[in-house]
Amino acid sequence: MNIKDIQFIYDYNYWANAMIISAASNVTEEQFFAPSSFPFGGLHGTLLHIFDTEYGWRLLFETNSTAGEDLDRALVSNFQSLKEEWGKEEQIMRAYLNGLNDEDVTGHIKYNNIEGEPRDRILWHCLLHVVNHGTQHRSEAAALLTDFGCSPGDLDFSLFLMETGNS
Repeated sequence: MNIKDIQFIYDYNYWANAMIISAASNVTEEQFFAPSSFPFGGLHGTLLHIFDTEYGWRLLFETNSTAGEDLDRALVSNFQSLKEEWGKEEQIMRAYLNGLNDEDVTGHIKYNNIEGEPRDRILWHCLLHVVNHGTQHRSEAAALLTDFGCSPGDLDFSLFLMETGNS
């Protein structure tokens, strides 16, 4: 795996996030905060979980520690603020990725997980995990949005390739 591949996978990640955010902009506030049976609750909780995970992993990548700054949930307490903060986080993550080279992504990242257990992982594995994690929870958000009559449409990687002229 090289940095160009990682950046391309993150292009897909942010394309898919944008599809979800665009569809979410069409739900009512009641729908946005409505509870559901998904693991992180309704649409707000699910989107917040995706964002918080991207944020937390990026901090770990930059500091090698999970003891970093917690997400200020007051900053993302409604749809518009979540959308704005997520956009800022995307730019910060892209800047981080732009600072990496091929050697960096094949190197190891050592940290203690939130239970204090030591981890030694290859950086690109962790970077890919963030995107894969987002895919799982975007599918939950897409199901909620579809139930609200606001389907984000297909989020397949293949569609991303066609829409971005990479097919």
